This record gives sequence, structure tokens and C-alpha cells, in this order.
Amino acid sequence: MAKHRHLAGAGRGAVARPWCGAALMDAAGRIVAVIAAIPAGQVRSYAQVAALAGLPGHARQVARLLAGSGGSLPWHRVLRADGRIAFAAGSEQALAQTRALQAEGVLVVGNRVGAAWRPARALDAWLWQGDHSGPV
Repeated sequence: MAKHRHLAGAGRGAVARPWCGAALMDAAGRIVAVIAAIPAGQVRSYAQVAALAGLPGHARQVARLLAGSGGSLPWHRVLRADGRIAFAAGSEQALAQTRALQAEGVLVVGNRVGAAWRPARALDAWLWQGDHSGPV
């Protein structure tokens, strides 16, 4: 029996979409694992999460996954590449994210995080070097 593949377009010249089906679920699982491993009091950018999940250049995929997670992940630890909260300053979502970060000891000023923005190498080592006793 022929193997079915999702294709962009139809007929001749259709392009295989590796992000459909099982590949998408695998990517989502890797993104979830990276987000879940961000320690309290630390943050990562959407782009860093994507890169750590083996999906460099897919920051928007991280954002979409977080938007649909229903709050089951520590979404508040993921920020824009410049350290800003992705929600509009003063919005209910931005205030909720600010409160959650501050509860973990993260300095937030003007919708942007302070010193916690530069991530520690411990998470990278924990994710990629096989020491799964937890981030240091």
C-alpha cells in the first residue's frame, strides 16, 4: 500500500509538507519539553525555544503552540527576542505575565524583563548533554 503524504497544492509539482501529521506532533512534543524545562525565574525567547527544540527559525510555531496550550505550560517564561512581553503593555495578558514572572523573582520594567533575560547555560546542558536530573 502506498504511503500517504500531505502535499501543498495538488497534482504535479506538489510540495511535501514535513510539518504535517506525525512530524508536527513530534515537533510539538519537543517544543513542549523545552518550555516545560525552563526553570522558574528564567526566561527564553520564542526563537530560543524553537532552536532548542531543533526547529530554528520557527518561533511562530512556538507562539501558536503556547496560544493553544490553555495555560498548561509555563507560558509566562517565553518572551520576544528583545526581552519584551509579547502582549500589549497594560493589557490583561501582559499584566498576568508580569505578575507570574515577578512571583518567580524576575524583574519586569516597562513590559520588559531585566537580568533574567540572559539565559543560564544550565538548561542547554540539561537538554542536550543527557543529564536529566534537572537544570542546575
